[in-house]
Amino acid sequence: MKFSMEDIRLLLSLVKNDLKSRYSGSALGLVWAFVQPLVTVVVFWFVFTGMRNPPVDDVPFILWFVAAYIPWTFFNDGLLSTTNVFYEYSYLVKKMKFKIWLLPIIKLLSSFCIHLFLLLFVFFLYILYGYIPTVAWVSVLYYSVCVFALLIGLAYFVGAVSVFFKDAAQLVNILLQLGFWMTPVFWSPTTMNEKVMKVLRFNPLYYVMEGNRAALIEGAGFWNRSIKETAYFWLFSFVMLAMGTRVYKNLRAHFSDLL
Repeated sequence: MKFSMEDIRLLLSLVKNDLKSRYSGSALGLVWAFVQPLVTVVVFWFVFTGMRNPPVDDVPFILWFVAAYIPWTFFNDGLLSTTNVFYEYSYLVKKMKFKIWLLPIIKLLSSFCIHLFLLLFVFFLYILYGYIPTVAWVSVLYYSVCVFALLIGLAYFVGAVSVFFKDAAQLVNILLQLGFWMTPVFWSPTTMNEKVMKVLRFNPLYYVMEGNRAALIEGAGFWNRSIKETAYFWLFSFVMLAMGTRVYKNLRAHFSDLL
């Protein structure tokens, strides 16, 4: 899998088309991609402010929540959109000259573009609450790249398997619902039983969510994380990439017959 300048131009063009086609049948179009996560954040903002909910780890709940929720929406959207990517672009899969390994990357880049916009909203929210941007906020982009890296291997795996297993999208959706509660989006590690935390820390997204919060709230950059945590995340991501691309290569030859 090698990129040429022609591949990059094609990739950017297809990403642009994918963003346009996501909501092509609706009046607001691409706006809907941003509306859903923003509405969720706004609802939580008003609900927990109105209920005078106590802060989490001495931080206003909404700030603590969005620091992990926005990366989660990227992971969730990226994985779901790549599950049926080869079905969606079946007309390209059947073209012998087209490099179909680009298709999952197109979906992930499309989700990443939406994610970058939502990050601007997060920064705005923190500034609104009186937080002053620090150099550690750059770490938020690093953790976004971490999610992207983790998604690549998963995208090739679920995308290839879904060609043979048509209910893969429903299964992935269920696993994501379970994964949400195994990831520190809605709960704080400080409130969990230590024995349970020993298991939950194996979730690679734990590294991302807690890192995002540390960067935005405490001003601690990714360079302050332990080498052990960082090494585990990237090792896990590379293993998933190796496994995902291997499964894709083994099943690729049968795509045209099944699509």
